[in-house]
Amino acid sequence: MYLSPRLLRSALQQRDAPRLRRRAPGPGPRCLSSPPAAARHPAFPQLPAAASGVATPLPRTACSMGNGTSRLYSALTKTLNSSAAAQHAEYLESPDPEHLEPIDPKELLEECRAVLHRRPPRYQRDFVALRTDHPSSHPPIRVMQWNILAQALGEGKDNFAQCPVEALKWEERKCLILEEILAYQPDILCLQEVDHYFDTFQPLLSRLGYQGTFFPKPWSPCLDVEHNNGPDGCALFFLQNRFKLVHSANIRLTAMALKTNQVAIAQTLECKESSRQFCIAVTHLKARTGWEQFRSAQGCDLLRNLQNITQGAKIPLIICGDFNAEPTEEVYRHFASSSLNLNSAYKLLSADGQSEPPYTTWKIRTSGESRHTLDYIWYSKHALSVQSALDLLTEEQIGPNRLPSFNYPSDHLSLVCDFSFNEEPDGLS
Repeated sequence: MYLSPRLLRSALQQRDAPRLRRRAPGPGPRCLSSPPAAARHPAFPQLPAAASGVATPLPRTACSMGNGTSRLYSALTKTLNSSAAAQHAEYLESPDPEHLEPIDPKELLEECRAVLHRRPPRYQRDFVALRTDHPSSHPPIRVMQWNILAQALGEGKDNFAQCPVEALKWEERKCLILEEILAYQPDILCLQEVDHYFDTFQPLLSRLGYQGTFFPKPWSPCLDVEHNNGPDGCALFFLQNRFKLVHSANIRLTAMALKTNQVAIAQTLECKESSRQFCIAVTHLKARTGWEQFRSAQGCDLLRNLQNITQGAKIPLIICGDFNAEPTEEVYRHFASSSLNLNSAYKLLSADGQSEPPYTTWKIRTSGESRHTLDYIWYSKHALSVQSALDLLTEEQIGPNRLPSFNYPSDHLSLVCDFSFNEEPDGLS
């Protein structure tokens, strides 16, 4: 694997002096500068939702951000100088050193919308009911998969030809990301390209009741961008009032017997309502054409790890990720034919239940237009059922300039599914 001298130097600097290149937290919008903490809080039942379970976005209105002394602003900024972004040199799962007052998600949503009041409203997407013949006695488990676009890459490397620079401003883009998460109220959140974990996502989501884990890429391309915020990586969050962590593994993927720059997180959780266990995994495979065999090897390594973690598929499994691979690639076929007995959830949106969506990412770079299906939610079809899935944005909604945009913060669409356990799991055959 070739590393430019600049990238290698940046990686070594990051290793030996982890605060050297990280931007000091600035004032930013009041709603999103938060201290590191975790507090259990049954956050999302308070958010309004339509009777069908679809989160109905409220119209954006200009509202006052206060004079700098509002309760939310004070709570989110009072310990900023001791942020975990300046403490965790190893970028491992962060502890919960403090127990601060939980954030009211409705109040956070209002703060986000106040920051975004000059932008057009977020896109409306609906959930499609997929399975009603086997109702579950327990609430469904909502899983959200999303490559949120690393800030350093969006500003410094991805060359989005039709996206205005103003649309990528972190002070507003992070509000769009949070608004999307708050709108769909996931129980489990799987993210890729996270480069603001310690100063944004971990502090805020922990106070919404989530427990989070972050695993960065060893040689993140973000480190080669001036004024970066540290490496990007995968992050996994789950609501502590619904699940108990049983086992956690950070996996550095191998290919051809070599450690690679791509990673995964796999966690075994126990559902508190049903006492059923399952494994949730998040990954982000190698990008770009010409690396198909490399991705295939990474996928095989991940499957081997998951085979061990799930005790040969005895523990149900959900895998979320940006695979950087179309369904025609070998790595996709490995997952589809694995002994773990997996199915891709978003195939169920197609008329025959056998076809992936036409796209999960759509962008225009200086090299041309790129429209691909790269993001997936795989699940153990013998033990789990997909109750509903969030439909994708239409071409008309996305618009001629594609993604990201003033409406949408990433070049990848979020995928959201509601899962339930099969009451009497079928055999593995």
